[in-house]
Amino acid sequence: MKNSALVEMRNIDKWFGRVCALQGVDFTIGRNEVVGLVGDNGAGKSTLIKILAGVYPADKGEIYFEDRKVHFSSPKDAMQAGIETIYQQTAVVDVMSIMRNVFMGREPVRRFGPVEWLDVEKMAQESIKALKKVDLHLRSAAIPVGELSGGQRQGVAIARAMYFKTKLLILDEPTSNLSVKESRKVLQFIEDLKNQNVSSVFITHNLYHVYPVADRITLLSHGKKIGEFGEDKPSMEELIKIMISS
Repeated sequence: MKNSALVEMRNIDKWFGRVCALQGVDFTIGRNEVVGLVGDNGAGKSTLIKILAGVYPADKGEIYFEDRKVHFSSPKDAMQAGIETIYQQTAVVDVMSIMRNVFMGREPVRRFGPVEWLDVEKMAQESIKALKKVDLHLRSAAIPVGELSGGQRQGVAIARAMYFKTKLLILDEPTSNLSVKESRKVLQFIEDLKNQNVSSVFITHNLYHVYPVADRITLLSHGKKIGEFGEDKPSMEELIKIMISS
């Protein structure tokens, strides 16, 4: 398969017992593209993304990543390929420092013979550099994440993904429960990703949040794709009518 897509999911089905979560869904993500994945609760958005991220296996269908057919059996497989997912509730750990969150599970160490210990100095320096790349200027990488605002916490999660050379960043409801000002900041983070050659998927039930930044919008309803709109996407009001009538 040769095309310009970074990701292509074809004819994806997923069942949980007798419940059909997804049926025949096609989903494409271009290179350096922001894709909005939109639908009400229960539409199948999270299930589709969890299949791409290696959390669930698809019951039917194929996934291509960078023109290569893939089978991610775990989130670690997807991360190693360059896919990072920021879930709404687990993006960061509030009781841990910024630098521990940035390097969580991938901490650098120093060694002397058989003894090894965390390279805290490197973690602090590299964390500050990573934060600056997403325009976050914090006084110390040792600050507990719980002391940051909601928008800043999202910024830490995005900085982590950028540091580890993510090719695709998936954001699950990234503006949920944020103020208008913080939501705008997160939208700016997402727009900046394109300048660093990173594609992103913005999952939301709120079309108003994703519409300004999305290059393309895919609508799901009851486990089926009901529409996909690119450069010539209709107005927000027309998209809402499509969602309501589905």
